[in-house]
Amino acid sequence: MTDATARLDLRNLSKSFGGTQALRDVSLDVLPGEVHGLLGENGSGKSTLIKVLAGFHEPDSGELRMEGEPVPLPLAVGQFREFGMSFVHQDLGLVESLSVLENLRVAGLASSRSRFRISWRRERAKARETFARYGIRLDPSAPVSALKPVERALLAIVRAIEEIRRDDRGQGLLVLDEPTVFLPREGVERLFSLVRDVAASGTSVLFVSHDLDEVREITDRVTVLRDGANAGTVSTAETSEQQFVELIIGRRLAALPDIQHADLTKKQVSVRVDHLSGASVADVAFEMHEGEVVGLTGLIGSGFEEVPHLLFGARRARSGRLLIHDVSIDVTRLTPTAAVRAGLALIPADRKTDGSIATLSVEANVALSVIGRYHNGFYLDRRRMRRDAAALLREFDVRPADPSLPYGSLSGGNQQKALLAKWFQTEPRLLLLDEPTQGVDVGARQQIYELIRTAAQDRGMHVVCASSDYEQLAALCDRVIVFGRGRIWRELVGADVTKERIIEQSYAAMAAEAAQVVV
Repeated sequence: MTDATARLDLRNLSKSFGGTQALRDVSLDVLPGEVHGLLGENGSGKSTLIKVLAGFHEPDSGELRMEGEPVPLPLAVGQFREFGMSFVHQDLGLVESLSVLENLRVAGLASSRSRFRISWRRERAKARETFARYGIRLDPSAPVSALKPVERALLAIVRAIEEIRRDDRGQGLLVLDEPTVFLPREGVERLFSLVRDVAASGTSVLFVSHDLDEVREITDRVTVLRDGANAGTVSTAETSEQQFVELIIGRRLAALPDIQHADLTKKQVSVRVDHLSGASVADVAFEMHEGEVVGLTGLIGSGFEEVPHLLFGARRARSGRLLIHDVSIDVTRLTPTAAVRAGLALIPADRKTDGSIATLSVEANVALSVIGRYHNGFYLDRRRMRRDAAALLREFDVRPADPSLPYGSLSGGNQQKALLAKWFQTEPRLLLLDEPTQGVDVGARQQIYELIRTAAQDRGMHVVCASSDYEQLAALCDRVIVFGRGRIWRELVGADVTKERIIEQSYAAMAAEAAQVVV
């Protein structure tokens, strides 16, 4: 492949931070109209590479060409636009207090010669035409704060594409940096449809993700980074899932230990949920044995994802009782504080917004669940708090194991392991998980599975795992409860706890709903 054939051609890129080598002679090329995946474990160097292209980091060495023409490095912040690149980061970069139109046209309006007099009627009409070209229906006057997550992602991508194509810059390169982390499956499918249309029109797409299934679905080729180096560039269609995993982690992924379903039937029922109802579910009831991991799933909108939040008092229940051993709890009056006192813990899907304080240190986040241990009435014993946090980080293999670092600086997998450490130290009797490996790479995902299974089997912890990841549920759970239309549709146990059976029953529930079969 010659330099002139590539839309983007990056050669021998290296970057270090102090004594840490973040990138080591990484090379990457993206072809015109190609969707090229950038895959790797958290901490593999993906984010550093993207930040070099965006001008946030100055590389130690390396060469960059766009359309065969040399691009001087380092780039200044924002200079990437001059070379036909545009970025959509995980946080999307939208201003919630502004309208859809204002977010879409902010760069154009700021540079317009007629900026002192803007025809908003004309701008709204142009925005509708733009959205129509991409098959998207958005109200230009709507505030961004009122949009659904997938609508925000689509808006950010359209804005990025329009920035590339403004002033006849050519087809350009669109960089999507983890755009699907907090989207439901239906949202991912809408986003992928747009990405395919963009690529078909000639724009190149660099799709950065931790999610192997998504990368295999949307990309033409994939470059895998491991420990800051290029582990290989492969054709997506010609590479098996196992081969991808081996490239990502550098070894074959060991199988999880077999789950001993039969042993659970010999244990007593020690948790019972009765008549639980909320905004999305009605009359939910199930029992749990000591040490059992129970999965809750279904298609998005079936209501399963609400159950952990209702049981923790994070959302208001309309009815329901929770029995833990001999303690009966009226869920309608439950608050998160009371739930923690009763021996419950919740790890939400959006750990950055709902499960942590990103600007505080790792040590502070880990200690929040047990902060009373370190307060003697006059001051916090910070030395003991840091010592205990450091021990937990080592136990849960959080990397780097430095409790003084900002929590937000950790990779997704290490953030999740830190949250597990935070709550496991409270020794909860009932652990509630909502999408526990969302935004987590394949290596850290297996570590999290093992931590959860060990807690259930060795400590007798009851675990409820709400997830739309059917493969995860099959690997982790003793029993899976499938929801449809806000109610329990089926329970799968033993040999039926497979990805195929879970998918089958989730869609069967949808079919029953479409046929208006009462569940």
